[in-house]
Amino acid sequence: MGVAIRRADRNDRELVVRVLDEAFQGDPVSGWVFPGEEHRRATHHRLMAAFADTVLAEGRIDLVEDGTACALWLPVPAAPVAESAEPAAPAGADDTAGDEAETLRQEVDPENGRVELIARLMAEAHPADRAHEYLWMIGVVPGHQGRGLGTALIRPVLERCDREGLPAYLEASSPRSVPLYERLGFAALDRTLDLPDGPRMWPMWREPRG
Repeated sequence: MGVAIRRADRNDRELVVRVLDEAFQGDPVSGWVFPGEEHRRATHHRLMAAFADTVLAEGRIDLVEDGTACALWLPVPAAPVAESAEPAAPAGADDTAGDEAETLRQEVDPENGRVELIARLMAEAHPADRAHEYLWMIGVVPGHQGRGLGTALIRPVLERCDREGLPAYLEASSPRSVPLYERLGFAALDRTLDLPDGPRMWPMWREPRG
């Protein structure tokens, strides 16, 4: 039986935040950003809300009709070619990315520097030379994981990427998710994103299939 998927809109905001909050409470990266279970349960949803607001405004959120899973996609343009002979700064290394990371911390958890730090590190690691689709987050609520919902959410966008000749990018936040993405055509880049005194993330890239 197929999985019914629709595009979320502003009316689905609270549902999307709830799905992401439940899906990532036990994620190693979320545990690093918000150490302490009580603090994480009280605060984590604010970060998910900030992500959802950004993608609702600038990208697309695909939602399983029964509210058990969602995927956040953001179109990323290629960085402008520098006119000077000086090498371009890495993605996220400019003042704008730093300002956005600081604003995120102030909105989500002002005393928690890890909110700002992970935003900066992810921006710096993000490839900037080619336009691509960015799978920012994909969440499946506990009790519904392992049923193929993630693949069902991802595959239609990747099929569009193949038709349009567009690459795709993501960061795997746990080692068990890497094989799933590899089966969908993603390959780990030659660097990992190692959080200070914390877990590792795996940036992964997918070339379009002809």
